Amino acid sequence: MRMPIEYLATDDDELIRGRARIGDAEIIVCTDGTCRFDGGAMFGVVPKTMWSRRMEADELNRVMLGLNCVVVRIGGKTVLIETGFGNKLTPKIKEICATQEQLPASLSAAGIAPADIDLVINTHLHWDHCGWNTVLQHDGRAVPFFPNAEYITHVGEVEHGRRQFERDRVSYVADNYEPMIASGQMRLIEGTAADIMPGIRTECFPGHTAQLMAVHIESGDDHACFISDLLPTTAHLDVSWAMAFDLDPLRTIEERKRFYARAVPEKWLVLYPHDHHVPMSNVGIDERGRFHVINNSMRLP
Repeated sequence: MRMPIEYLATDDDELIRGRARIGDAEIIVCTDGTCRFDGGAMFGVVPKTMWSRRMEADELNRVMLGLNCVVVRIGGKTVLIETGFGNKLTPKIKEICATQEQLPASLSAAGIAPADIDLVINTHLHWDHCGWNTVLQHDGRAVPFFPNAEYITHVGEVEHGRRQFERDRVSYVADNYEPMIASGQMRLIEGTAADIMPGIRTECFPGHTAQLMAVHIESGDDHACFISDLLPTTAHLDVSWAMAFDLDPLRTIEERKRFYARAVPEKWLVLYPHDHHVPMSNVGIDERGRFHVINNSMRLP
């Protein structure tokens, strides 16, 4: 019989956004704080009269997003999925996006030092997902922030970032990944799926980027999935509510259908990259075919 996923008590400290246990794996949702992106960019062709019912915009039409970075303790290893915006942004970008640079403090609140991380997985290489991969030294060189970790991303992400397309080149910052590639500390995976270690595997869900990866976490009969920007927040559960940031929004729609076809009936715990209030939940479908959050034990301030 399938056992329910155990939601652990949420910390009073806002630096820990949630905890859960699936089988023998412990999941801790850490955070790089919040940021603000343009609401229209986050919801694409969806009219503001509709998306504003789910997310409130400020006077600059920006919506608040979380920068969730998920720690998984499994098989004696400590895995970190995503590393937020980091601290290398220009003052102008920091002001525009209202970033907070909280990941080091968040990890510390969870009792984790940078040297404790064994594996860092970047689902893609947009700057808000891999910023703390590195920090700058006094001489301006970027060095790994997690000195003992193996970093993992998809080779297609690196190839895309190096081409510096006008469409999205601002999101690909070489200092976030090139130093580890040069040193051999970053493993570049190929194909549509990869077994990373026992209990951890990746799977591509293209649309947002050509090789966007989700991270599956499996222990016993339980299954969690960090879905990355296929579903950035619970406000994006509708199949057609794709972001303007998505390189191929039609593919996003089809990949969401493919994801739901397994995640809903198998009751996966879904972990969202940018939902500050609901960092994880199960997903259900109602009689009208609409997807919604179920079995969520928390909505955080």
